[in-house]
Amino acid sequence: MTTIYLAGDSTVSSYPDRPVQGGWGEFLHRYTAHGVHVDNRAIGGRSSKTFIEEGRLDDILADIQPGDWLFTQMGHNDASKEKPERHTDPFTTYKSYLSQYIHGARAKGATPLLLTPVGRFHEKDGEYINDFPDYCAAMKELADEEEVLLVDLNTASLQFYQISGIEKTTSYFMLSTGIEDRTHFTKEGADAIARLVSLELKDLGLTIV
Repeated sequence: MTTIYLAGDSTVSSYPDRPVQGGWGEFLHRYTAHGVHVDNRAIGGRSSKTFIEEGRLDDILADIQPGDWLFTQMGHNDASKEKPERHTDPFTTYKSYLSQYIHGARAKGATPLLLTPVGRFHEKDGEYINDFPDYCAAMKELADEEEVLLVDLNTASLQFYQISGIEKTTSYFMLSTGIEDRTHFTKEGADAIARLVSLELKDLGLTIV
């Protein structure tokens, strides 16, 4: 059994007790290959920094085995300047914290993979906007430096919203329930993003999906 461990925020997290809200990590198991298990450790409100400070990365590294994977999607909460306990600087502390996920996985014989932060529902004049450009750029820079696999989920998701159209894209977000939430997904949206992640992994030639 190969296990994919997920480190991430509320857009990745599972919500088994919520009938409407979902995170893409909740549904990734639907799109993995036979014999591949998904262990979703993502949790809302965490940044690359606080996930480590709370010992959550250590918990993953205590369980991860050679041949397993560690997928890390961070950035939404790292960008929260108004919350200094979460905030990281894209090209310094953000990269430094992400490096700990990479090196920790490799030290245990597992394979790290980075995902740029999934796009929010930020549409203007028919175009969907990247709210995390510096964090995406910093993660790509780190991926090149460390020679680690990367899924540019931000670009892929924004393109997906564009193709889906505004009505369908609205249904993917909690905004469709009448609340002003353009970040978090409905179950339908979370499942759609999980499928999108799997397609991006296939494009990398990975056999875990």
